[in-house]
Amino acid sequence: MDVRSRKVVGRPMAPGMAAEPADDALKMAIAHRGPERGRLHHSDHGSRYVSPLIGKTMGEGGIMPFVGSVSSPWDNAVTESRMGTMKAECVHARTFSGREEVALEIFEYLECFYDRIRIHSALGRLSPEEFEKKQMEESRSKAA
Repeated sequence: MDVRSRKVVGRPMAPGMAAEPADDALKMAIAHRGPERGRLHHSDHGSRYVSPLIGKTMGEGGIMPFVGSVSSPWDNAVTESRMGTMKAECVHARTFSGREEVALEIFEYLECFYDRIRIHSALGRLSPEEFEKKQMEESRSKAA
């Protein structure tokens, strides 16, 4: 099955460390989430994240880059934890026939299970979707 038929935009998994897949992911996040101007994009010092391509997309979306400290394991702890969990629960448990199958499986795991159903201790035993809804409701009630 072609991954793009599942509404995955661009190059979901590239063979190298190019900036284009990260830029595609950022564009997809902006399109789906519509972040407010002034939001921060936290990343490590990887070349793809400090590329002019990513910088242009962030600038157009009103997003400010925020790069973590060199050699600080705490800066990316949440992301590293998410990646480790995904590998343990999704990737390492299977054998895949090719790159497109892996991309589809990871997309389905993250979009259909991890962000919507799976509870997270760091979020008060809520799923990310439930946590975000709760945060939005609290934000609205404070603004009212």
